[in-house]
Parts: sequence; structure tokens; C-alpha cells
Amino acid sequence: MKTREKVSVVTLGCAKNIVDSERLMRQLQLNNLDLRVNPEEADTVIINTCGFIEAAKEESVNTILSAVANKNSGLIKRVFVAGCLSQRYKDDLRVEIPEVDLYFGTEDYENIIKSLGGELKNNLLGERIISTPSHTAYLKISEGCDHPCSFCAIPIMRGKHKSKPLEDLISETEFLAANNTKELVLIAQDTTDYGKDLYNKKNIAELVNKLSKINGIEWIRIMYAYPSHFPDDLIDEIVNNPKVCNYIDIPLQHISDNVLKSMRRGITTRQTKNLLYKLRERIPGLALRTTFIVGYPDETDEDFKQLCEFIKDIKFERLGVFTYSQEDNTFCYKSGDPVAQEIKNERRQELMEIQKEISLENNSKLVNKELDVLVDAVEGDFYIGRTYRDAPEVDGEVLIPLDHNKIETGNSYKARIYDNNEYDLFARII
Repeated sequence: MKTREKVSVVTLGCAKNIVDSERLMRQLQLNNLDLRVNPEEADTVIINTCGFIEAAKEESVNTILSAVANKNSGLIKRVFVAGCLSQRYKDDLRVEIPEVDLYFGTEDYENIIKSLGGELKNNLLGERIISTPSHTAYLKISEGCDHPCSFCAIPIMRGKHKSKPLEDLISETEFLAANNTKELVLIAQDTTDYGKDLYNKKNIAELVNKLSKINGIEWIRIMYAYPSHFPDDLIDEIVNNPKVCNYIDIPLQHISDNVLKSMRRGITTRQTKNLLYKLRERIPGLALRTTFIVGYPDETDEDFKQLCEFIKDIKFERLGVFTYSQEDNTFCYKSGDPVAQEIKNERRQELMEIQKEISLENNSKLVNKELDVLVDAVEGDFYIGRTYRDAPEVDGEVLIPLDHNKIETGNSYKARIYDNNEYDLFARII
């Protein structure tokens, strides 16, 4: 019998890339290829790259160069490069790293499979090999983005907004639920824009409602919600549907009118605050996650001070900060990169110090409270879990001592919080 080709997929970047790799791996499996977790055990290594900001591009290039070195030493036979960096810089990469055998764009499943001697199973594109813990899976509900944000290269790499048909998402979720998925994390470049291209309206609330009715799904979490024109019926769905976590990830990027206008975010300081106040008022126990960019070309000292005060006022449960990265062919590329990296880093550190105190205060309020905890893993002396307030990989954790010997990963348990630090909680099962 012919020896099956061994293939390994290396995934870099965001959760959206994880979903792409999981779909690709399932197609490889359906074509009887031998999937390997360790790329050094493979004949062909496929690198699914990220090209979002400078640090991500650097990581992608270094990973490619490492794979090429393994090819040159005879450890592996072929290197394929796919994903966002390849989509964006394919011609340059061919010149700079000619040792790569083939370059592909984003979601180019068919040509990747053909290059390995197989054929794309179109009717099974909703199937995936889950690389996260099986009880938690990402569901990418749309691709691309129509927003004109000045700093963002996503539309260059991923194109215009394109929603996946509702029936396809239901079918994919049924497949996930049948394979033990209990928590569904909805992702897209903008989840709140879902459906506008297919149904002539933002249809995210209806989608969430239908997905929640699938047997086995216990939690639905909404990520990457865009703040301008936030759908009011989605708020109602979060409030009224017990399977939808009272959690919203809503990347704001800034709060100063000066910076928001320059960023072309389509929202003002006052509108942003009004939205957040409304969300807090209508959704009990809401956990808000956001991200900000510091060191944007037009960000003044006064703009930054306003951002600091805003964070102190809203007291986000979860917060991340990026330093501005000047990206080719974006609207604000022509503005240069006038803010020194040292100042960017200082501003980022200041915001994270503010958030550290806020997070400690928020967590302290949860001591002696009872919360449902989804247990993800065992690490050292603790079971590691999360509450509805915590998205996988990016948020805090709940640590439960191992003396609870009847706990199984992938299950939810009622737990009482007995201690906390800045980002994590300590609990015992009730």
C-alpha cells in the first residue's frame, strides 16, 4: 500500500484563523492524509499565517523561516504558506522566501487540497477537527469587513463583509454539538453586521436564538461586536435567552472624538458612552470586554488622558491594549508613525496598570458569590475553569483545588468563590 502523506497545520493569529485551520484539517482527514500535531513529524507543513500588525507579521515570517530550515536540513519535504500574510504579501514573499513550495490566500482550501493530491469535499465544509478543548468551539459567522477604519488592514486581506447562510451555521453547530461542544463562541470581523448582505438586515439576534435551540449547546458567547449601530434586538436576546452569556466583547479602540474621527470609527464619544450605559442598565451582571489602540498618529497627550479617565469611569471587566502599528495601504498609512515606540509602550503600560486595579476591585466583589464554572483543564494543583465572564484564551480563569476528585473537564459546576487576585478567581465546588 502507498504510504499516506503526513501533513501538519501550524496556526498563527486569531480565533478566526483557528476555524480556518480546523476546516482545512478536516478536509485533509477526509482525503485520507495523515495529520500530525508535531510539524517535525510531517512530510508537508502548512503554515496558516497572520498579517494583522507588525508583531504578528514578524511571528509569521519567523515560523516560515524555521520550517524552511527544517526543509533544507531534510527533516520535512515541503512547506506551504497560507492565510492573511500570504494573501497580503504573496508576491513579496515569493521573492524573499523562494524556498516555500506554494503560497495560498485565505480560506484557499480547494487549491491546498489539490496540491496534496486530493479533492475538496464541498458538502462537508462545515465539518472541522476541533483544536480547542472539545467542549468549547469558535463559530465564524461571517468573513471580511465593510467598515472603513483608517488603521485596519483586514479588508485588504479578507475582503468585504460576507455572512455565512443561517442554515449552514445551524448545520455546523449541530456538527459541533454532536462532537461534545457545549460553549459556542461567535466570531467574525464584526459579529453585529451578520446577515445584512444576505437578509437585508442585521440578523445576529435571530441567529443566536436559533443556535441556542440546538441540543447540547449550553453557552453562547458574542465576540467582536462593533459599537456603532449596535442592534437593539441583540440586547433583548442576551437578556431573555438563558443560554446567551451576559458577556459582550466590543472593541472600542479609543474614546476621544479627535481620535475616533481620525480612525473613521463612525461613532462619537457621547454615542459610545450612551451605548455602554444602556448595555450596563439593561443586561444584569454584564461582563464587558474591550480593546484600545494607543500611540495612534493623531493621539495627543490630552486624548490619552481622556482615555484613561474613560476606563476609570466604565470599569471594564476585561480590557486589552495594542500599540499602534503602521500598516501598508491603510487609510492612515500616509500619516506616518510619529509617536515614538517608547511613548506607545508607556501609554500601554499605564492603561494596563489602571485596568489591573479595576480588575482586582471587580474580582474582590465576587468573593463568597456562587457562579457556574465550566472546567477546561487540569494544571498543576488546580482544575482550570471559566465563568460566563471569561472567554477562552483571553480572559481570567477560575482555579479549583484538585482535592475535588469528582470533577470532569468539559462539565459545568456550581462553585463558590473564596479568594481572588487581579485577574483570576479561586473557588470550591458546592
